[in-house]
Amino acid sequence: MQVFFKFFRDQFIAAKTYLLTESRKKENILIIVAVFAALAVMLAVTAAFMLKPAKYVPNDVGGDDVIVDSTIRHPLTGEVLEAQVAELPQVFAVMIENSADAWPLSGLEDAFLVIEAPVEGNIPRFITFFSGEQTADAQVTPVAKIGPVRSARPYYLDWSAEFDSIYAHVGGSPEALDLISQRDMFDLNEFFQGEYFWRDVPRRQAPHNVYTSTDRLAEAALELETPTSAYGTWLFKDDSPIGAESARSLVIDWGEGSLYDVAWKYDPASNDYTRLQDGIVFKTQAGANIVANNVAVLASDVTVVDGVGRRHIRTLGTGDALVVQDGTLILGTWKKDSIEDRIRFYDASGKEIRMNAGKTWIEIVPSLDRATTKTDLQ
Repeated sequence: MQVFFKFFRDQFIAAKTYLLTESRKKENILIIVAVFAALAVMLAVTAAFMLKPAKYVPNDVGGDDVIVDSTIRHPLTGEVLEAQVAELPQVFAVMIENSADAWPLSGLEDAFLVIEAPVEGNIPRFITFFSGEQTADAQVTPVAKIGPVRSARPYYLDWSAEFDSIYAHVGGSPEALDLISQRDMFDLNEFFQGEYFWRDVPRRQAPHNVYTSTDRLAEAALELETPTSAYGTWLFKDDSPIGAESARSLVIDWGEGSLYDVAWKYDPASNDYTRLQDGIVFKTQAGANIVANNVAVLASDVTVVDGVGRRHIRTLGTGDALVVQDGTLILGTWKKDSIEDRIRFYDASGKEIRMNAGKTWIEIVPSLDRATTKTDLQ
């Protein structure tokens, strides 16, 4: 931009010098004014073009910061906004079980991000992420019931740390509780802070009866006096469906019978994926389908570490991954350098994958062999 300013300045000085050296200086003053006005207009037009607003996105995975298009998007969902958010929203991370004894579950359909990974018995468990904007005080429809809330495991702590989340759970494994005591995190354990949870005793038996809500989590955030959030954001894009004929759905073999096997059925009309479990549409207690705009599968090292069957899952480093969106399959890798870094996904060329605006699910598996895509999923 400085080059353009210098150019116009030099042109004006040259014109003024020339005109004032002529004999009819008084008449030429009008010409000078006209020249100056013309140059000012040209400068304004150029500045308006060159200084077009752009969104600054910090690249927290190394390398130079990048400037992307000027579309203003929500930092958590990628939805298009009219104005940039004043500050990053507080994030609530809640542990929700997926044991058959706990069905139907509550609140999953309203999470902007869900990560599903195995615990003991190879039963999947979720860490679900909600925005602090999803509260009555923020004039956004709150999530009135989330759960059943269950216990912490170490690897979920690393995923919670990506957002500086308030981490809501009911107890935890010895290793997870040790890590919580060592880390500077915002822990919300129902055993000690029961006022932010409730137990649905008449309808559910323990340990499948603990619930919370985004309003109660927001109350906790106020009392804990959590600092301003600081976390990385993904790259987002608009939907770009490829059409129904070649669209792919996703099937994941969870490995222990079919009860917990997952399918994500693609709907070309809405360009999203509906969750099925054991071949049946998986509905929440509110009767809602669980729908995602992106589904990623992350392969990592999963090992059993004790006689109870607790798992260790490698959360840092890199590994194989795939992403389905827009009815297409993208093969690539995942990367997470530190517990505070966001998990990021890259295509085969090493370019970061842009997520569709909306909701994203991440499935954790020991190998991509567990995941297959189909064009004829019923």
